[in-house]
Amino acid sequence: MSEQSGIRKKLKEKWKEAAQAVFPIISIVLLLCFTIAPISPSVLLCFLMGAVLILVGMMFFTLGAEMSMTPMGERIGTCLTRSRNLPVIVAVAFLLGFIVTISEPDLQVLAGQVPAVPNMTLILSVACGVGAFLVIALLRMLFSMALPPLLVVCYAVVFVLAAFVPKDFLSVAFDSGGVTTGPMTVPFIMALGVGVSAIRSDRHAADDSFGLVALCSVGPILAVMILGMIYNPQNAAYTAPVIQEFGDSREMGLMFLLNFPLYMKEIAMALLPIFLFFMIFQIFLLKLAKRKVKKILVGFVYTYLGLVLFLTGANAGFMPAGNYLGQVLTGFRFTWILVPIAMVIGYFIVKAEPAVYVLNKQVEEITDGAISAGAMGAGLSVGVAVSLGLAMIRVITGISILWFLIPGYAVALGISFFVPKIYTAIAFDSGGVASGPMTAAFLLPLAQGACTALGGNIVTDAFGVVAMVAMTPLITIQIMGLYAKITERKQRKASAGTGVLAFDGIDDNAVIEL
Repeated sequence: MSEQSGIRKKLKEKWKEAAQAVFPIISIVLLLCFTIAPISPSVLLCFLMGAVLILVGMMFFTLGAEMSMTPMGERIGTCLTRSRNLPVIVAVAFLLGFIVTISEPDLQVLAGQVPAVPNMTLILSVACGVGAFLVIALLRMLFSMALPPLLVVCYAVVFVLAAFVPKDFLSVAFDSGGVTTGPMTVPFIMALGVGVSAIRSDRHAADDSFGLVALCSVGPILAVMILGMIYNPQNAAYTAPVIQEFGDSREMGLMFLLNFPLYMKEIAMALLPIFLFFMIFQIFLLKLAKRKVKKILVGFVYTYLGLVLFLTGANAGFMPAGNYLGQVLTGFRFTWILVPIAMVIGYFIVKAEPAVYVLNKQVEEITDGAISAGAMGAGLSVGVAVSLGLAMIRVITGISILWFLIPGYAVALGISFFVPKIYTAIAFDSGGVASGPMTAAFLLPLAQGACTALGGNIVTDAFGVVAMVAMTPLITIQIMGLYAKITERKQRKASAGTGVLAFDGIDDNAVIEL
């Protein structure tokens, strides 16, 4: 009975957190709808229905991730490291990265929108990229390699390769790095890092527990770039989603009900490989107590339920509203109004990303509150707001994405050599985490709607929003680290100065008792 009351208490907490994250977005959209950007009643009702499903979905997902994905990842990471068998660690890490990526719902959504490449070909290629880079990330942790030089080499390869990738495929390649690190991948991979670092006894072990998501975001970009060169999709056309109008609320309700079985099947297929992998590990290696296994399985059920509700609400409710809103906002005489509005939406929408909650919570726990969840949230919000502003400038002007990404990553990588190690690892993790399902389901359609209304090229100008959202937090979080370092240095100098002044007034011949 006490366990049930504990779960009820947890659900109330998660509901409150979900409400705090989603209500600002609902308020902004409603304010726009009733003032400068009126949208049709059916699209508005769809959005509100989607918002309710997202709220409930977030509540169940965050609780489920805490109960299942996080402890499971930590235990597998610890078990792997204890084995001290390098070939086994490499093989299992690759398999884990591959399985979890195939399970990522965001990747399946993006694959359906990419022209000229079969869905499964794209998904398998990206999964191989994540598997390979998860191996690199774990080896970096085990051998205590510095993250900044490794990131410089990886992104140097990415931008050299970008010169040979077809223009119509470039934005999609960078977007794939963002969507791969979503609500399924992040809790598991981050917990895996914590589990591996727990075995190490050196003082940098906690710092190195972050950075796995950062490296796993590079693999998909390289994989999709190579695919682009193979398929050479220069003449592929993108078809924008059709915005439905409903005669009454019954029709709208039927549309949501028809979407549920699709996502139930999709998420079941996504979670099944992880579930089977865990059960094999449990039988042969982990051998956890029945009570712990039961708790993890209950967490799996909550995760499943939460993701089904969340993705149904995001794709059936938020996606059409975002697209429609983008079209309406660009219908004004001053199209540049889209930039500040997108920035405000971006500031609040990142709080609704399920994986952001997981990252912020884990950062606060690992650093013993030195880097608070609130500070992380503020840094991410500012970063995403800036990225949305830049993305809408791209939509309006048609400037190539490389004009933003190359300077942005140059600044992020440059700062990384001057800030504390942990801030660099967290910053590069946060870039992948910020660009989750809310970005793909609301912000990308917003850009597509605006691009359609302006008569631009959706593939080159609208795609790339996810990549922009993944880039700017790298800079904002590291600036926080730089500020913390400077403040700490000033405090140290001040305390040292106070100590010296304390002895200035003492006579030279005085006896000092120690």
